[in-house]
Amino acid sequence: MNFILKHCAILFVALVACNSVFAQSTATAAATPRPAELKIGLVNTEKLLRESAPAQRAFKKLEREFATRQVEVERVAKKFRDSSAAFEKEQLTLSDADRRTKQRDLEVLNRDLQRAQRELREDENLRRNEELAGLQERLQKAIQQIAEAEKFDLIVQEAVYVSSRIDITDRVLKALADK
Repeated sequence: MNFILKHCAILFVALVACNSVFAQSTATAAATPRPAELKIGLVNTEKLLRESAPAQRAFKKLEREFATRQVEVERVAKKFRDSSAAFEKEQLTLSDADRRTKQRDLEVLNRDLQRAQRELREDENLRRNEELAGLQERLQKAIQQIAEAEKFDLIVQEAVYVSSRIDITDRVLKALADK
């Protein structure tokens, strides 16, 4: 019995000591000033790249830049389609030598068309990436200016859920339109 009383007393003293330490840490935490609320914003970069004035100008510039080459590729494609259709109609009446010659001509035209299409796509992609890099730089600067002016602590670009309260995409669009 004496053994149990001794252990209960030790346990009681330990609980009182722990309670005293907990009370002190709670009082210290309550006395410590709390940091200000975090101000968080979100930007929908996909919407900015789709709707911002600089993005619209960049994509129109790319369209104008590649319009003549696109017309040329379409002209070669039409020539290939017309030549193929004509060959299909007359191949039975052609001699073997003429048929082989026309087939080679069609193959050369087809290779030229494929090469022109591939080169156009590659050049368009290269230029689009260049324009996007410059555009993203402008977007980042506009976002940073808004963040500093409105004292945001954090601005994110992607989220699973976004409250309209923290979405600043429209403010960035407006800032970009003003420039």
